[in-house]
Amino acid sequence: MILTQLQQLIGAIYDVSIAHDVYDFLVTDRGRLPQSVRGRSSEEDLIVAEAAAGGEAGVSLYLDPGVLERLRRENPMVRLHEGNVGDYWKALEGVSHFLYVAWNAGHDRPVSILELEMQAEVDKYVASYWLLRRQLPNRFPAELRRILFERTRIDPGLAEGREDLYREASRYAEKFCRRLEQSLRRSGAGTEGAVLTELRRFYRLTNARKVAHIERSG
Repeated sequence: MILTQLQQLIGAIYDVSIAHDVYDFLVTDRGRLPQSVRGRSSEEDLIVAEAAAGGEAGVSLYLDPGVLERLRRENPMVRLHEGNVGDYWKALEGVSHFLYVAWNAGHDRPVSILELEMQAEVDKYVASYWLLRRQLPNRFPAELRRILFERTRIDPGLAEGREDLYREASRYAEKFCRRLEQSLRRSGAGTEGAVLTELRRFYRLTNARKVAHIERSG
């Protein structure tokens, strides 16, 4: 199942795990979502209902069934290419949001929208890099960062007035991934291992410390 594979891929990169499978929280029918979000046109949505006193937060991940069907026909885990990368990133973003919210909730840590979006952009780059290197071990995916951060545009209709927040998240993520790319381009034993250590430390930082780390190392 593609979403479980994505959860496992992200979890392996960052050495994080949760007790739940993303499919247990998946919704593909907008009619089953809360009334307040049914009118959205996005193909991916993470819906988090704040917990009542002493209770647990409710989480649902919506993915358009068309996205899942196209990924079933053109499985990016077998071959990631220009024709399926858009749907792959939509699904990956949803799984990234789900895993990050669930992991932080398990550690009693709040998550801001900026933090959630910034981490998802980093996850898109990192998970795509590892997948492409697995599929094409003799080729460095030099075009990946440019496609993700320079050719991708924010849809104002989907941003719902948060364009500046998404731009900020993308800017920080691009800056961090640019430095990762420089490290990954270096040949030599242990290069990817050192990058994994860096990624795992970054994942566990708070939003403020993530931003400070990016600014300091930029």
